[in-house]
Amino acid sequence: MSDDPTLMAKVQELADRAEILDCMHRYTRGMDRLDRELARSAYHDDAIDIHLTLVATVDDFLDWAFKYHSKQSCHQHYITNHTVELNGDTAHAETYYLFLGSYPDDDRPVTVAGGRYIDRLERREGRWAIAERVCTAEWETRAESFLRNPPLGTDVLANGLVMARDRTDVSYDRPLDARRDVSA
Repeated sequence: MSDDPTLMAKVQELADRAEILDCMHRYTRGMDRLDRELARSAYHDDAIDIHLTLVATVDDFLDWAFKYHSKQSCHQHYITNHTVELNGDTAHAETYYLFLGSYPDDDRPVTVAGGRYIDRLERREGRWAIAERVCTAEWETRAESFLRNPPLGTDVLANGLVMARDRTDVSYDRPLDARRDVSA
C-alpha cells in the first residue's frame, strides 16, 4: 500500500465509518432477533441509552427493550439515513430509523414509527461502540394488520427454512447451506 499519509488517513476514515455503520446494524439485528449478546455488542459497558422517556444503563435498557419486543408477534427495525462526524477516537452519528411492530391476538393494527438515533461513539481498544445514545420518536401511525397473518406464517420461510426471533433463525446458519435444508 502507498506511504502517502493523505491516502492512509482517508482509508482509516473509511474503515472507521464502515465499523460505525456495522455497529448500528448489529444493534438492529440484535433487537429483531431478540439476540441480547449481539445487541449488547453495539455498546460499551458503561453506555447510557436515553430511549424516549427511559434513561438507563445499557443493561437496564436492554432488559426493558427485550421485555417490550418479546410481547410482539413480530417487529423490525430499519435504519436509513446515516451521518457520522469523526474526531479521532470519538464520533457523533445521526441515524434515522423506521420501526414496525405487531401484537399477537390483538385488535391493534401494526405500529409504524420513525425517529432518529443520536449517538456518541468511542473507539476503545480498537473497537467502535456506542457510549451514549438518545433515541427520538418523531412520528407514529397505525396501519392495517397485514403483519399478524403473513402468507407463510410466522414460523416458516419458503421451502421450510426456519424464521425465528432467536439464534435458530436461518440467518445464523454458518456456513449457510440452503440447498441442504431444502433437500432434507
